[in-house]
Amino acid sequence: MKSSLPSTVRAEALSRRRFLRNVGICMALPALESFLPRRAVAATAGERLAGMTATGAPLRTAFVYFPNGAIPAAWWPTGSDKNFELNRTLQPLAKVKDKIQVVGGLGDLSAVGGADGGGDHARANGTFLTSVRIAKSGGSNFRAGVSVDQLMAQQVGMLTPFRSLELSCDSIQNAGTCDTGYSCVYQHNLSWSSPTQPMTPEVDPRLLFERLFGAGAPSERQKNLLLRQQQQRSIMDFILDDSRKLQTKISGRDRNKLDEYFTSVRDIEVRIQQAEQSRANRPQPMVEAPGGIPAGTTEYVRLMFDMLHLAFQTDSTRVATFMVGSEGSDRTYPELNIADGHHFLTHHNNKPDFVEKVTQIDVWYATQLGYFLEKMEQTKDIDGKSLLDNSQIVYGSGNADGNRHSHDNLPVILAGGGGGTLNPGRYVQHSAAPISNLYLSMMDRIGGAPALIPERFGDSTGRLVNI
Repeated sequence: MKSSLPSTVRAEALSRRRFLRNVGICMALPALESFLPRRAVAATAGERLAGMTATGAPLRTAFVYFPNGAIPAAWWPTGSDKNFELNRTLQPLAKVKDKIQVVGGLGDLSAVGGADGGGDHARANGTFLTSVRIAKSGGSNFRAGVSVDQLMAQQVGMLTPFRSLELSCDSIQNAGTCDTGYSCVYQHNLSWSSPTQPMTPEVDPRLLFERLFGAGAPSERQKNLLLRQQQQRSIMDFILDDSRKLQTKISGRDRNKLDEYFTSVRDIEVRIQQAEQSRANRPQPMVEAPGGIPAGTTEYVRLMFDMLHLAFQTDSTRVATFMVGSEGSDRTYPELNIADGHHFLTHHNNKPDFVEKVTQIDVWYATQLGYFLEKMEQTKDIDGKSLLDNSQIVYGSGNADGNRHSHDNLPVILAGGGGGTLNPGRYVQHSAAPISNLYLSMMDRIGGAPALIPERFGDSTGRLVNI
């Protein structure tokens, strides 16, 4: 869809962005105060349309998905509004408690089985961001709807190097039938650019890194990567001269900011290299798998979160989805000494040992989210606020109680300040409402061309207020 934003808005957004370049490399930089206009940082009407906050910073949006629901008794807080206490599962978010809203009462009617019977995992994943009934025809015959992240990408995606980013820490299967007659594509994709076109997520940290920091034709990127690997050089070595020149032109505060950023990039690069070396030294199954995936799931998830953080920090994208695990995932958790599969355990039939293991897994997922949110909160944005203040991040699952495959009162968190438009630090129990109402309210906040903001989305009944 062609953007109806004024060309001057797009041009100014791109002119603010700075890069360090070399053959096969294009490193986007975080916003530096030394290069800001002398006028006070404040969004004009045109910038507001372009997805900027009232203070002139970009508004970032992410949807983070965890699979198989949660144990409700351990998930939901006690108390209400500002006077609430985190329950066991969400304790890892204690440090950012004042930056999150625990949102109760939201459901996904499109995921309810009805006459279709089974297939709750396919429907939970396939409808979570589309809010439309998915077709049960199996194999390659599938149909969903345009997901909310892609509607947002239509609003503001033209202002950043990447319209959107799609990430996952699970294997991707886009062929065949996986769940009671539903195509596998539903369980392995959150984002859809059209009813028949899923946005297949990136699962390989190496490929994501090269995508974020590569430039030119694929052959140029590959040539540069091979050169770095053969010479055991960092991507930083190739932009060293330009980075030194840049540091002579910026303030001391910007130099500190740049040093922290370069350190983060180098840290990620080293961790990917270590994963590749580790994988090369381990016996491998017959199934081909990406070489850049770390052996440990915690390191894998955090590596992807770290690159999402860099993408937001450099305004490389303003819209992202991250499927930490695909719906129905039967992943084991050696780091928790849990050898049973996640999906298997969620059908616990109230067995105390099964419930305890699922709760531990739920806590693990929340811990990874806490890692990301804390990093976002610790990173200063262009306006002096944190990246988290200038973000709206949904964390949730399309199943509520994995044992019952329920789709009402979904476990959902809305993190961030939305550029000053959200009221975090609360537990709000809404009257039963479709989660699509929340998505409509989020679309309003990022702005963009008015013609691209729908009045209805999926099964929505209106905007969600009191957020």
